Amino acid sequence: MLIYVPVFLFAIIEGEIYYITMCVAAAAGKLAWQGVLVAGALGGATGDQFWFYLLRGRIHWLDRYPWMARHRDAVVHRLRDNKVLILLISRFLPGLRTAIPIASAYAGVNRWQFSLLNLTSAFLWASAIMLVVTKLGPGAMDRLGLHGWWGALVPAALVLLFFNWLGRPRKKRLGHEHIQEEHRRAHKPQS
Repeated sequence: MLIYVPVFLFAIIEGEIYYITMCVAAAAGKLAWQGVLVAGALGGATGDQFWFYLLRGRIHWLDRYPWMARHRDAVVHRLRDNKVLILLISRFLPGLRTAIPIASAYAGVNRWQFSLLNLTSAFLWASAIMLVVTKLGPGAMDRLGLHGWWGALVPAALVLLFFNWLGRPRKKRLGHEHIQEEHRRAHKPQS
C-alpha cells in the first residue's frame, strides 16, 4: 500500500509525468493498475482542492489589483455559466489546473459541488491516461512489433507530449480576413 504514496504525492505536485511513468510500471505488471489509478486520481484532486479551500472566502484581496477588479465579474459569470463543464474538464487542462480552483473560489462555487465535480474529473483524467497507456497503447504497439515495456512506453510518451502541447499558450494566428483588412489599410489611397 505504501508503494502508491509517491504516486499520490507526485500527482499533487506535478500531474502527468510521474503518473504516466507509474502507468507504464502497471502495464509491465510491476504495480497494480487499480492502486496507481486511485492514488493518481486522489492526488490530483487533492492538489486542486488545496487551492480552492485555501483561498475560499479569502480571495477578496485580489480586488485591490485593478486588472483583477476589472475582470472579476467576467470570470465569475463565465465560471458560473459553465461550472459543470469547466470543473469536469479541469484535470485535462494542465495550464489551468491551479487557475480553475482559484477562479472557483473567487466565484464562490459551492464547496460540495466543486469537490464532487473535481473528484470526478480526477478519476476521469487518471482513467483516461491509464486506459491509453495500459490497454490501448500496448496492443497497438504489439501489432507494430514493439513488445514488453516498449509497448507501454510509446503511448505514455505520446500522452505526455499531448498534455505538454495542450498546456502551452496558443500562438495568435492572423486569420485570412484580418490579413485582407490589413492589406486594404496599407494600400488605401491617401485623400
